[in-house]
Amino acid sequence: MMSRQAPWNLPLFRAPLDRWQERDVLLKDGVLALALTLAALVPTLSGIGAQIGDLPVRPADALGLGLVLAHTLPLAVRRRWPAACLAVVAGAFAVHQALGFATTFASVGLYLALYSAGAHQVRLRPGLAAVAGAGYAALAVVLHHLGSPQSVPDFLAFSLVLAAFWLLGVTVRRRRTEEARRRRLVAEAATTAERARIARELHDVVTHHVTAMVVQADAAQFLLSSAPERAAEGLVAVSDTGRRALTELRYLLDVLEATGESAAADPAHADRAPTLGRVGDLVERARRSGQPVEFSQQGERRPQSVDVELAAYRVVQETLTNALKHAAGEPTRVVLRYGDEHLGIEVATDGPLAAAVARKPGPAGGRGLAGLRARVRMLDGELEAGPRPEGGFEVRATIPAKTLQE
Repeated sequence: MMSRQAPWNLPLFRAPLDRWQERDVLLKDGVLALALTLAALVPTLSGIGAQIGDLPVRPADALGLGLVLAHTLPLAVRRRWPAACLAVVAGAFAVHQALGFATTFASVGLYLALYSAGAHQVRLRPGLAAVAGAGYAALAVVLHHLGSPQSVPDFLAFSLVLAAFWLLGVTVRRRRTEEARRRRLVAEAATTAERARIARELHDVVTHHVTAMVVQADAAQFLLSSAPERAAEGLVAVSDTGRRALTELRYLLDVLEATGESAAADPAHADRAPTLGRVGDLVERARRSGQPVEFSQQGERRPQSVDVELAAYRVVQETLTNALKHAAGEPTRVVLRYGDEHLGIEVATDGPLAAAVARKPGPAGGRGLAGLRARVRMLDGELEAGPRPEGGFEVRATIPAKTLQE
């Protein structure tokens, strides 16, 4: 069953309406003021409007026409200068009633001016409300002395109608302010989350590669005196690691300039993206740095979504970085398990890594293992890290699979 759309949501009307919404408020309010002025000149609408005095009707004349225009034309600035608009329209209404002119449709402008003052007045709103209330009380006294048949309850009832339009504007203003505040808070939260994400990415990229380069450079320095012919291999490893760091940093900058999904899916950036297919490169670089790493994969690997691939890659990267820093030369095992519903990552290291990680302070922004745990939980996964009963340290992560549809 097809749902019925409102006429203004149809493409035929949506585009003109959007263009109209983009126009300046003076133009839009000017059109409203002109439309109300023309409507006030239509005889069939002459009996519709605001009326409180009920004094003997005075014949229309040039003054009456001027007062009619004073009811409508100031509405052209009702949002730009709402207080001035209300002052002119209310003054015209008061004189119109006191002189006994016939009801005119232009007096509807009083309601619009009250609504606009409640919705758009920024400064001195309580003072404006007090002045408007005092002005109406003075009008009621003047009309009574001029012989108006209206009683006190009638004047009070009409004041409630006027107050209702004012309060309607106040309610709209309050909701508009709350919506703006909500959007600001959402934007601030998104900015904070994005900053934390950038910090985690930079931490993972820089820390891993710099750690590997330091280890490789130290090894090359040692080989210069003991085995000069092998020192060149260490320098080549340092160079390769630096190039890979630059590649990942360029990829990260591309992601920040676009969106994560679109940037990573771009074929031009595919060779830069840290994915599960490049975990082998991490293992190889760790081996070049002197870390004995055993790498195995179980199950059939299928491409996952960008966030899953990147999170799994960072888990392996961070754990190998900790192994290079705190358990250099100790056997390390990396296992990737591919399933239909979950992706499993296990990285285990022998040696004193557990104590080193336990002493390591948690950095601000949730980086390191804390950042990985938060990243995995955002994907509805779990990450556990801690010492193994037989010694050493182990990181286990399970992430729901999000296989890309080919």
